[in-house]
Amino acid sequence: MKKLFAKDQKNRQIVKKLELKNFILKQISANSNFSRTTQWNALSKLSSLTKRKSKTVLSNRCVKTINKKTFHKFTNFSRTVFLKLVKSGHISGMRKSSW
Repeated sequence: MKKLFAKDQKNRQIVKKLELKNFILKQISANSNFSRTTQWNALSKLSSLTKRKSKTVLSNRCVKTINKKTFHKFTNFSRTVFLKLVKSGHISGMRKSSW
């Protein structure tokens, strides 16, 4: 489990570091105001970057259970862990609603 977190943190740091560079290269390759050679060079640099350095590699996981299927974006917990925390009273202002 620790290896998954370490690998995820490493990937997030790499993506964060290269996010601006990727964005600039995409904008240059799509902008018609630049010359064709500049656009082509930007596109070739963009395609030469590995897939490991893209945002699509990142996956959100629960902090406690490392489950990524039932993940809530606003809490960083899985559904089951979130319900346990609400029932135990660790998260204030939440209560079970039924209709």
